[in-house]
Amino acid sequence: MGIYDTLNDKQQEAVYYTDGPLLILAGAGSGKTRVLTHRIAYLIEEKGVSPWNILAITFTNKAAGEMRERVDKLVGFGSESVWVSTFHSMCVRILRRYIGLLGYDTNFTIYDADDQKTLMKDVCKLLQIDTKQLRERTLLGVISHAKNELISTEEFRLQAGGDFMLLKEADVYEEYEKQLRSNNALDFDDLLVKTVQLFQTQADVLASYQNRFRYIMVDEYQDTNTVQFELVRLLAAQYRNLCVVGDDDQSIYKFRGANIKNILNFEEFFADAKVIKLEQNYRSTGNILNAANEVIRNNNGRKEKFLWTDNGEGEKLELRQFDTAYDEAEYIVSDIKEHVDRGDCTYNSNAVLYRTNAQSRMFEEKLVTANVPYKIVGGVNFYARREIKDLLSYLKTVDNGRDDLAVRRIVNVPRRGIGLTSINRVQEYAASHEIGFYEALRGADLIPGIGRGVKKLESFAALIEHFKADAENMSISDLMNEIIEETEYIESLEAEDSEEAKARIENIDELMSKIAAYEEACEDQDEPATLSGFLEEVALVADIDILDESTDYVVLMTLHSAKGLEFPHVYLAGMEEGLFPSYLSATADDPDELEEERRLCYVGITRAERNLTLTCARKRMVRGETQYNRMSRFLKEIPIELISVEETLKKETAKEQVKYDFESAKQAAYRQAKQAFKAQAFTAQKPVRQFGKPAKGGLGYEVGDRVRHIKFGEGMVANIVEGGRDFEVTVDFDRAGTKKMFAGFAKLEKL
Repeated sequence: MGIYDTLNDKQQEAVYYTDGPLLILAGAGSGKTRVLTHRIAYLIEEKGVSPWNILAITFTNKAAGEMRERVDKLVGFGSESVWVSTFHSMCVRILRRYIGLLGYDTNFTIYDADDQKTLMKDVCKLLQIDTKQLRERTLLGVISHAKNELISTEEFRLQAGGDFMLLKEADVYEEYEKQLRSNNALDFDDLLVKTVQLFQTQADVLASYQNRFRYIMVDEYQDTNTVQFELVRLLAAQYRNLCVVGDDDQSIYKFRGANIKNILNFEEFFADAKVIKLEQNYRSTGNILNAANEVIRNNNGRKEKFLWTDNGEGEKLELRQFDTAYDEAEYIVSDIKEHVDRGDCTYNSNAVLYRTNAQSRMFEEKLVTANVPYKIVGGVNFYARREIKDLLSYLKTVDNGRDDLAVRRIVNVPRRGIGLTSINRVQEYAASHEIGFYEALRGADLIPGIGRGVKKLESFAALIEHFKADAENMSISDLMNEIIEETEYIESLEAEDSEEAKARIENIDELMSKIAAYEEACEDQDEPATLSGFLEEVALVADIDILDESTDYVVLMTLHSAKGLEFPHVYLAGMEEGLFPSYLSATADDPDELEEERRLCYVGITRAERNLTLTCARKRMVRGETQYNRMSRFLKEIPIELISVEETLKKETAKEQVKYDFESAKQAAYRQAKQAFKAQAFTAQKPVRQFGKPAKGGLGYEVGDRVRHIKFGEGMVANIVEGGRDFEVTVDFDRAGTKKMFAGFAKLEKL
């Protein structure tokens, strides 16, 4: 039996179609990676295509690594010439070679999110931007969106017209770009934008890459943005052998700039494109897939497809409703522990998925109490920790002295008596003379007002020059050891004598292990281990890339982080209106917002292989406020026959769990709120009036009145209770659920 005989009919069709544009609509768990790797093998073995002429692009290092491994197994000799890469890694490789044509040095630094925030603070300070009016995070989002849409600083200013706020944003964008260039640095968006600019301005460079990459494959095409689309379009323009794989139902990164139209309108961009649907799922049971199909069919902006499987129906989905989020977390943790203790599964076969990062806290507390090992994906990235950032900044300074952020971070780390005043004077001098911070440091004796700080600054500059000289003949490991020893970085941590300091030292040990692993990998591939290469690898790492599937721990992550992963047992928590879908999405004028949330739910459901438990809570503390929410509409879109509802739902008046009719459960939250309103309206105790305090009538509304809130919309007043200096008002909002608030802050308007 040949390797292609193991594929189903549709998979084979996708593998054998090699000439011209091809869109493979691959549903969740339909074996798209398998198709792509077999397609590469087919091109090499059957079509005689040189591995050198094949490019495969993925979105994560993890996915690229898996694809590389599979291609090597299938193809064997010569497979190393196939270029398997993420978008960002591909662009870095191209820019390291050709960015000089755009006026940058090839040893440019890549700024991560923390670096960008630091730079934006400097920009706002320089331009005297009121960060209460224009938040730094918002400004970074505006710039990122502009870059993703290939809008230059000049175009941005033109589009601003006479709008004051937009012109301020244009000023920030220009200064931000100016600072990046002076630091010889690129942010993540720049890696793509600069590559497109390179191709647009350097015809010979574009032609060389077009000639090389005659067959291009792009995975997760639904997540591409405008700049990624343009990059792929330019590369594929000559030979047009472009194969894109994706699932429009899993397009969940609109907030990052992903444009679902890239996949929905593929046939418009490439008129002769062939479309093949992969609908057979190899991951999940029939019940899980049917639930996913029923939820996603409520979306309008999608290409029709229906997932099916030969895996059998499997167990029904479990739905559990709890009084509080506390009860929800307690149940999930105890359920996991119970199954592991019985020997039914291991910890790492369980994943808890939720809509927002804030939901992890409750689960963490319960897991710690129950002594259950866990890992949060999407927490503080290893490379964003203080001690790691410090040591990496030393390496960046050695590699690229023009990176002002890196130099300023370490100039007094560990403490060497260089005060903030001295640093500011160096910064001012550098700005006024239009030179870099490090360059100014090297001539510290020329800077007025430094005084006795000159020697300390000169000593630091001499230390860096010493490291630079040694770096030419040293391995990265040896260089790092030298930096740690001569700066006495670990000694300064040991002097703190705290548990936190010990953890930081352990992290440094882990960094050394990472450097050693990088050097070994380079040796295995017969490539030089360069300082720039190591810093590049570190900069491009994502949270999901460091998920160790061999370690036995429960995984906690947001639904966005779970994309592309699979687990035997999945708990989808917080299935409530206002949380999932989010309140903003549910009430937005744009129906696309709600459709994105539904796609996110679809992604969550299809992560489960064997068991899926859906949970929700009647009340949950959010930002210090107790919220009473209905069940998520997504739960109501799942047919009753797919869900186990035994002992799931509790009535407010009963202590024990009872069997409940699912159709009535759809309206349970509404009925409970209505009943509560009736009871409270007629039985609530009349509050005692205090001297000088207005009567309830002075509020302008009473129990039973319809009111409007500026954020939550319209609703009915369920109760008014004296709360000390103010009245506590309970309102059953039509869309946002039940909220308790003080009348003075709520500013409710009677309808």
